Amino acid sequence: MLLAESTALGSSIGAVATLALFVTIGLVFLFVNLLVGRFVRPHNPDAHPEKGDIYECGEPTIGSSFVQFDLRFYVVALLFIIFDVEVAFFFPWATVFGKSEQLSEMAQVEQAVKGNELSADAKRLYREMGVRDTSVGAVSDLTNEDVYTSSKMLARITLIDIGVFFAVLILGFAYVWKRGDLDWVKAVTEQRRLARLPADE
Repeated sequence: MLLAESTALGSSIGAVATLALFVTIGLVFLFVNLLVGRFVRPHNPDAHPEKGDIYECGEPTIGSSFVQFDLRFYVVALLFIIFDVEVAFFFPWATVFGKSEQLSEMAQVEQAVKGNELSADAKRLYREMGVRDTSVGAVSDLTNEDVYTSSKMLARITLIDIGVFFAVLILGFAYVWKRGDLDWVKAVTEQRRLARLPADE
């Protein structure tokens, strides 16, 4: 019990020390570069009058900067960000699903060839999926049949999970489309709405 607690404490302190070292190296790198830049770069802000001009996207400014910006750009940008971030969640799911399928196939083949003893490759896959120590406890007692059953169950659970997630994502997309937020010209959306209304209104 004490050995397990000291090992856990040691690994926690090691993780914190690694993180602190990483942050320290990053801050030192940042401030050294700023200090070197302060001494190396030229400092003559008034040499050219163009340096004081407003510069936007490589284009010279024309007219006032106080213009009304079309809100449709914001709507499209927000929708892109929302759906882009949601789609990024597919990558960790694909990793877990792929590893569970690979583990089930490996266990099935090894059971047919070697019997029920868990191989080193299966233990490596277990470590990749988050099980740190495959030599102690229940993991060492697992057989290839247990691994096949549990990895197939995990694959089914992940399929159901991503199916629900994707259904919610598609429902949100359909709602946004139905509302007309994807139509660039809102007048077309209004005309469509009026065309669907009964004639007596």
